[in-house]
Amino acid sequence: MSISSLLIANRGEIAVRIIRAAKAMGIRTVQVHSSADRDMLAVKLADQAVEIGPPSAAKSYLNIDAVMKAALETGVDAVHPGYGFLSENAAFAKAVTDAGLIFIGPDHAAISLLGDKVEARKVAMKAGVPTVPGSNGRVDDLDLARSLVAEIGFPVMIKAAAGGGGRGIRIAENMEEFERHFPQASTEALAAFGDGGLYIEKVITRARHVEVQILGDGTNAIHCFERECSLQRRRQKVWEEGPSVTLPADARKSLVESAVALAKSVNYRGAGTVEYLYDEQSGAFYFIEVNTRIQVEHPVTEMITGIDLVQEMIRVAGGASLSITQDDVKVRGHAIECRINAEDPTRGFLPGPGLITSLTIPEGDGIRFDTMLYEGYTVPPFYDSLLGKLIVWADSREACLLKLADALDGLTIGGIATTIPLHQALVRDASVKAADVHTRFLEPWLESVFPTVVASRKESA
Repeated sequence: MSISSLLIANRGEIAVRIIRAAKAMGIRTVQVHSSADRDMLAVKLADQAVEIGPPSAAKSYLNIDAVMKAALETGVDAVHPGYGFLSENAAFAKAVTDAGLIFIGPDHAAISLLGDKVEARKVAMKAGVPTVPGSNGRVDDLDLARSLVAEIGFPVMIKAAAGGGGRGIRIAENMEEFERHFPQASTEALAAFGDGGLYIEKVITRARHVEVQILGDGTNAIHCFERECSLQRRRQKVWEEGPSVTLPADARKSLVESAVALAKSVNYRGAGTVEYLYDEQSGAFYFIEVNTRIQVEHPVTEMITGIDLVQEMIRVAGGASLSITQDDVKVRGHAIECRINAEDPTRGFLPGPGLITSLTIPEGDGIRFDTMLYEGYTVPPFYDSLLGKLIVWADSREACLLKLADALDGLTIGGIATTIPLHQALVRDASVKAADVHTRFLEPWLESVFPTVVASRKESA
């Protein structure tokens, strides 16, 4: 059935993005919100808004019963989960379909299979996708874990089996750190995901993070090429771009083909990403995980391919076949996305919610700012600090960097501290310009280079 109305079970900039995509398709929108989000831009843009609980995410955006009650009472056909919150919760996807509604994303079986990082690793291995050396199942016993890490060698990464977004992850350089971090990671995973299960992987020390965008309709699956997300802080992405300029053609071919094979093996429906570590020195790549949802950085792919991923998700959820074939997907130019957060990078990324007193958004060809902000809006302190994403496109990476520098200088958000100064420094950094980065590049750079840049800017101001 085609979708005529949908509920957005999310908030912030992704809720705005979904509403705009739905409206362009003539679809009625219902926005759920907590009591802290009554003035949210998505609430103003939606055709209808329903308050579902207090500020606590556990009692609102993570409350399956409250979201389902709103969906049924408003008579929508479908539910779009966005990213984060309930987007990769198989029980929520099942609750939606059990109620006779359409879940805009993979079915609950695929989410359950791929959302469990241990099971996803098994699926990848079965599909012939190389995996990082590590445990082939959950490791709940510290003695067993000690034996495993002694075998694969340090450094190792302890990861939440049910996790994502950088939570429930610890890196151990030696056995002493490992024994300290193992219970901490389990406790954090249990608090964040309701599942304290862990698995262990070898750390690839100079790896690039490369992910392949996939689209499926439950029968067919295609890729929309790759994005590189190597600039990360605390294992959370800060800056994303596409295509990866350092990826050799043969490696790209292997990556995208393995991603499609994995998607087809589970009859994947909707948008998702298959994430890899690419070892530039050896040319090897390793599967990390599958994100069974739209991603924060999806605009990068939209800018270089011209495909509206959110609209395509909605179409296939309604029962349509993919509107594009693999041969239709072409890469044009280069795009970079900067995540703009309500954090002060000069003060240890201290969160800074508050009133937006002024807002200037750069405009021009190839410039896009996906945001939830408007002048007079008060950013609440209860949720993720992401304010928006500045995405810039140009014919080449070099031209894109120049345009991005100008766009960042033209983006002003008054009233609160943001990460704009961080991106202004990154876009002018020699290593970033040369694409000479990896997943462990940014944190040492923040300690050694960024303070000098900040001091220099203060002197010249």
